[in-house]
Amino acid sequence: MPFLPLGGQAVIEGVMMRSPTRMAVAVRRPDGSLAYFERPFESVTRRIKLLGLPVVRGAVSLFETLSLGITALNFSADEASRETAPGAAAEKLSPWMSVLQVATVVISLGLGVLLFVVLPARVTAWLGFHDRVSFGLVDGAFRLAAFVLYLALISQWKEMARVLGFHGAEHKAIHAVEAGVPLTPENVQKFPRLHPRCGTTFLFLVVVVSIVVFTFIGRPANLAQHLLRVACMPLIAGVAFEFIRLSGRHFDKPFVRALTWPGMQFQLLTTREPDLEMCAVAIASVGKVLDDPALEAARRAGGMKEVSFIQ
Repeated sequence: MPFLPLGGQAVIEGVMMRSPTRMAVAVRRPDGSLAYFERPFESVTRRIKLLGLPVVRGAVSLFETLSLGITALNFSADEASRETAPGAAAEKLSPWMSVLQVATVVISLGLGVLLFVVLPARVTAWLGFHDRVSFGLVDGAFRLAAFVLYLALISQWKEMARVLGFHGAEHKAIHAVEAGVPLTPENVQKFPRLHPRCGTTFLFLVVVVSIVVFTFIGRPANLAQHLLRVACMPLIAGVAFEFIRLSGRHFDKPFVRALTWPGMQFQLLTTREPDLEMCAVAIASVGKVLDDPALEAARRAGGMKEVSFIQ
């Protein structure tokens, strides 16, 4: 399958899709109707050449993806719980609610740094590992264990079951677009729910790359060295991003498939087999971004057939 600059994210009762020039969210309301949120999008990496350099673009894209994801989640939360008639005006968020959302993101990032960067290093030092290599390996093992535990807990959370189903539907829809088949729920459902460019695989790669980078840095002995580790996270994310891009472009090669296999297995925890209704929502979302000229150019370069969009 040719590489397409198309990605997405599961949201509450829906799917967000993003192409190089726009993003769209489709959400199933309680009354069964579909609500849409669309807006143009152009990555800053396409406007500023310096930010489009390899590795640098990965770090920038990570923050852009986080911003778009929060916007999509907020929209889906509002629409999935909406009880008013379709087309009714949405209530505007109060300034204090916006502040609360920003605070929630900041606190979440802080907890992530604490649990996945600081705490593993502190526990490793407490256990008496001081040699650079042994410390790096044990510290990395704790970080990987924390990652697996986090995914396992998420997968067992009953309230997340439908979100994980929409995650699977998002992957299947992208597979169907890459294959050039007519986009019907039945066709989409036939594709695998795992995808080499998934964010779960990206996070796994971040953990793996961090083991190498943090081993090179050595054991953090003070606050400044802990902050150095945190400062390296954009670099680590950029390297993982480049690997994801390469694996997406060359996934047909057995060697690349073997390298990406471990990370893709974690998607078994973060996706569920979707039903036809979930696939229909994913189709509705991807249909809003399919006429992107960048996608058309990628299709032609890959020798793809035209994609038929059937509601």
